[in-house]
Amino acid sequence: MKVHEGINGRLREFIIAQPVFFVGTAPTSPDGHVNVSPKGMAGTFAVLGEHRVAYLDYTGSGAETVAHLRDNGRIVLMFCAFSGPPNIVRLHGRGRAVPRDSAEYAELLEHFTPEQEHGARTIIDVEVERVSDSCGFSVPLMDYAGERDLLLRMHSRRSDDDLTEYWTRKDSHSIDGLPALEGTGLVTEPAP
Repeated sequence: MKVHEGINGRLREFIIAQPVFFVGTAPTSPDGHVNVSPKGMAGTFAVLGEHRVAYLDYTGSGAETVAHLRDNGRIVLMFCAFSGPPNIVRLHGRGRAVPRDSAEYAELLEHFTPEQEHGARTIIDVEVERVSDSCGFSVPLMDYAGERDLLLRMHSRRSDDDLTEYWTRKDSHSIDGLPALEGTGLVTEPAP
């Protein structure tokens, strides 16, 4: 394993080229559930500097990452080479969820593909404290068949009111009961 000063040109190119990456977070409580989420879709991840990255956080099956970041800010992003030379890059740092109704969200959105934005509830903004890469010798070789557009198509049929109702019902808290979207401006009332 090698620790780097920051996200340099070679690492930046590798990270941006990966069609999928993984996000890991955990609550402060030792009784809480650790969460690992796969992320993807071209145009939804951005390197903002040698020590800063961000990605669009879509409405989905839970809001664990948002809840854990509100709890303690700890996050790791992992990028694996499934083709070409073996490599794994990990970005450890402190993250925060920037809600889509904030002015800062609009500023950060300029770093992403605009047509990908509908259905995003936050942008996860990460101050990267540690950049490392390792061999990845045991990561299997896999063929990339293409992007899935199901999430974007599903969200394109939802109005803003539909999304707000979904966030209130499904994303106001984590599975451990930590506040996720509740109180962010996106969800103003507790889930029923």
